[in-house]
Amino acid sequence: MIEATQAKNQISQVREKIIVALDVETRDEVRQILSELRDNVGAFKIGLQLFTAAGPEFVQEVTESGVKVFLDLKFHDIPNTVAKAGVEAAKLGVWMFNIHALGGREMMKRTANDVSEFCSTHGIAKPLVIGVTVLTSSNTDTLKETGFEGEIEQQVANLARLAHLSGLDGVVASPREVIAIRESVEDKSFITVTPGIRPIAATTDDQKRVTTLREAIANGSDYVVIGRPITQAENRIDALEAMLAEAEN
Repeated sequence: MIEATQAKNQISQVREKIIVALDVETRDEVRQILSELRDNVGAFKIGLQLFTAAGPEFVQEVTESGVKVFLDLKFHDIPNTVAKAGVEAAKLGVWMFNIHALGGREMMKRTANDVSEFCSTHGIAKPLVIGVTVLTSSNTDTLKETGFEGEIEQQVANLARLAHLSGLDGVVASPREVIAIRESVEDKSFITVTPGIRPIAATTDDQKRVTTLREAIANGSDYVVIGRPITQAENRIDALEAMLAEAEN
């Protein structure tokens, strides 16, 4: 009885770590996914595709319905522009949004400070601001094409350290680099958000540095982003539960 209760609690904790990626084309698709999954996972991600199709008003509609939204637009521009965009994201009521760590310390620090000041002044909840390190669609060859030398793990660790020093709440990285991030940043409140999560038998699609849900949790991921394996499944609840069962076993 005690073991069963413990197992149930562990699965519940894993559910809260799951962010479902709403990488779909229409508002109706989003509403259907939310109706099926909102009580079974922790949050939902709105990225460039949906944001461009539906606009900020729809983001606000989703947040006002009580859904936790990770706004995944990966802001990367001059410090003033990114900081102002970050404030606009906060106005939408999102739970979390991201900016590119490659934008540098000034850009990250300015954004973190301006968002915190705005939210404090206006009495609204401050969203988590996290830095994108190296996209999970990239590998060593990709980095070499753009002029970066060395191993991906080291690049991720360096960017995570810079993001922490700049006042960000965490980073986005592959689950494979979480251990390196933990070694680079000792602050236990610094979160890791890891996309590229796949079922054991799934293809990697356009993702290169991927792992299973169980591996990501074991490595120490605070949140995991799962998209197509759930949203494109014939039965989304069954697909979710199958991945949770894999993680448990």
